[in-house]
Amino acid sequence: MSGTPSSGEASESEQEASAEIAADSSEVFATDICDDTVCDDTVGEGEPITVEDLLGTLERVTVERDQHLNDLQRVSAEFANFRKQTDKRNAEFAAQAGSRVAESLLPVLDACEAAAHQGVAGVEPIGVQLRTELERAGLQLIGDQSEPFDPNRHEAAISEPADDDSEGPVVAEVLRTGYAWNGRVLRAAMVKVKG
Repeated sequence: MSGTPSSGEASESEQEASAEIAADSSEVFATDICDDTVCDDTVGEGEPITVEDLLGTLERVTVERDQHLNDLQRVSAEFANFRKQTDKRNAEFAAQAGSRVAESLLPVLDACEAAAHQGVAGVEPIGVQLRTELERAGLQLIGDQSEPFDPNRHEAAISEPADDDSEGPVVAEVLRTGYAWNGRVLRAAMVKVKG
């Protein structure tokens, strides 16, 4: 056993060798990191980094960050406004399209109403169903007897004096039904006015 190291001695020398290798690799690793990043303790041509230099760089980067943040917030706000305007325009276009369709069907409603007044069989249910579906979509009837006359919603075809001291002109008779689509008058009601 004199020439061969014991297992205890071998493990001590192996541990020392491992420690040397680990120390060498950590130095190499640290050097690699410093080569890839700004690890020099100098700025420019051999000048040392000062706290003022770091503070100046920090201030410049902070200003740039704030400018980019402001730009991002402005663009985000502009996009949100654009989206709101687009949604509003799309809703207006949809309402106008529905309004145009309803307005184009008014002569059909008038024809159904006239046919029902003349006693033509089978037309009244069709007119009622058409009017019901249009009312669900936003059509409103204008022109109830005894309601106050409104020149924005009524068209006075006949006018006669009031019987008593009423507060103003009222609808005496509806000659032709008027229609509105979601609050916008498509056609004023043709009425006989008293007062």
